[in-house]
Amino acid sequence: RFGIMNTDDTDRIIEFEEKPAKPKSNLASMGIYIFNWPTLKQYLTESYATDGAMEDFGHDVIPAYLTHNEASYAYAFRGYWKDVGTIQSLWEANMEFLNPNNPLNIGNRNWRIFSQNEALPPMFLTKTAKVAGSMIVDGCYVAGSIQHSILSQNVKIGEGSVIKDSMIMPNAVIGKNVTVDHAIVGENAVIGDNGKVVGKPNEISVVGYGEVLGRTEKE
Repeated sequence: RFGIMNTDDTDRIIEFEEKPAKPKSNLASMGIYIFNWPTLKQYLTESYATDGAMEDFGHDVIPAYLTHNEASYAYAFRGYWKDVGTIQSLWEANMEFLNPNNPLNIGNRNWRIFSQNEALPPMFLTKTAKVAGSMIVDGCYVAGSIQHSILSQNVKIGEGSVIKDSMIMPNAVIGKNVTVDHAIVGENAVIGDNGKVVGKPNEISVVGYGEVLGRTEKE
């Protein structure tokens, strides 16, 4: 799942393994690189002139540097980092946001995280809404119960619905008396009244982008 950088005692990269089955170390490549531009340009130009353009850092560029004994060094990042290349890891990363002790503190004003800010009204909670340990943003309409979940922009939750341990993407519409548990509901998805989307902690259920579910169960 990860590209692995193997280094010597000076942190010089001596080998790059592209998603090995049995990695030799735990130094996963974060995909952040700093290059000397003239050197990189030379490799890209020569590659294009011979056997085609380099298209991938892990598959093309890094191996070329190592083959030609270019001095390349790893920087050991010891802060918070989470790969979100799988459904499970994406769900876990979002659930970690709800932990007040999460190392990535999105409320830290000294290290702000900026995102697109749409012109949306504040979230609206009806008298029937119940919210606990959750994150709800602008544009949301909530008439149901939200437990340990994240609601993105402009999400609609109908009366009697229960959203638990789940991540709801922007513009999703969830009807009345719906159960969503351990799930990721995609952007613009619709779950009709009395629908049921239930996963498990180690098997997250997914409703895809723009998918429409009626009264059927998805488990």
